[in-house]
Amino acid sequence: MYDVLILGGGAAGFYAAIHIAEADPKLKVAIIERGKDVLGKVKISGGGRCNVTHAEFDPRELVRFYPRGEKELLGPFHSYCSGDTVAFFEERGIALKIEPDGRMFPTTNSSQTIIDCLVNETDRLGVKVFRNSSVSGITKVLEDENKELISWNVQTIRGTYNTRNLLVSTGSNPKIWGMLQKLGHTIVPPVPSLFTFNIKDDRISGISGVSTQARINIIPSKGHLEKFHAALKKYSLQLSDLETEGPLLITHWGMSGPGILRLSAWGALFLNELDYKFTIRVNWLPSYHEGAVMDKLQQVKEIEGKKTVLRTKCFDLPKRLWSSLVKASGITEAHKWADITKTQLQDLAKELTECQFQVNGKSTFKEEFVTAGGIDLKEINFKTYESKLLPNLYFAGEIINVDAITGGFNFQNAWTGAYIAAQGIVKNSKS
Repeated sequence: MYDVLILGGGAAGFYAAIHIAEADPKLKVAIIERGKDVLGKVKISGGGRCNVTHAEFDPRELVRFYPRGEKELLGPFHSYCSGDTVAFFEERGIALKIEPDGRMFPTTNSSQTIIDCLVNETDRLGVKVFRNSSVSGITKVLEDENKELISWNVQTIRGTYNTRNLLVSTGSNPKIWGMLQKLGHTIVPPVPSLFTFNIKDDRISGISGVSTQARINIIPSKGHLEKFHAALKKYSLQLSDLETEGPLLITHWGMSGPGILRLSAWGALFLNELDYKFTIRVNWLPSYHEGAVMDKLQQVKEIEGKKTVLRTKCFDLPKRLWSSLVKASGITEAHKWADITKTQLQDLAKELTECQFQVNGKSTFKEEFVTAGGIDLKEINFKTYESKLLPNLYFAGEIINVDAITGGFNFQNAWTGAYIAAQGIVKNSKS
């Protein structure tokens, strides 16, 4: 019999185990992991550097980075926020640094630093870790007389374990979600939350690697207006909700970068409804509108009349992007500013500020794969992260219907949920 069994050897699982064992060393704690390696997502996060958290220390501001869970996380973040995460690692000799965009990494620039810290702490505290132990079933153990739940049985391919308290932190695991559904929990159907856009378009063909600041809007596609507006209504969205500004990266398959990923997170359910076929409008000069750009182009035409348009980059844009947009406006390499017609100037202004692209599909964003969906938030007590339906059953991490944009926010959700669940379990074990 264990006092606490934790399903899932990821960030939330290890973090919870450490806090439980530290708070009450008498408790018998074990982690059950289906794979041979633990903390796999920690290892590959941030390109192998591990984006531990984000340097946003105000809970009211921090929750704004969560498309799902904003309201529910406010209380938990007041109890345990990014500053507490930083303190946890610093107390264990792991210094973190803040990058210009607010992301926080270990100063070693290696995720192995975080892995070693978490593994060493569980070893020090006597937490058992059972690897290669895929879970095949979760069952309630009821008291014969009054049918009250007294413990949990967890069946794995290596045997059955019994525990008083069960913490499930298995991430986006359909198999575990299915088991919890059989126990009575509601699972919000999962859809991808962070993904890049697949776009085939001559204007971005051959210029992969170009990155620039841009404003991006999702707009109705011709022929799909009815489906588009039906999806807006279904998710209570306005067109203004489908707009973002940030770095945009042109790739071999389309578009990526923080701006695109942020849009994919906020529009996750909506875009799934559209089968990932929609139109985006890109303003490559987010500080300008079309009229202002037209005025600037007209000025350049008058001043730089003898110069060729391609070689006179009059905005702070990557050279290859400028060249591509100029050509898309019907302007050749030989064209001088003096030769440009008003129509060509208008076309160029439109390409610079209202450039439309047809998106046809998505691609997973490397290791940052995150899903929207999971255990319905209405069924969780966010003061303890305990199930409202079943006693002594707790959750932490991505298994619940919470997800965030990139930047360390998904890990912070894991650290916070794990810490609060740990406190709830320890308190429950003493009662």
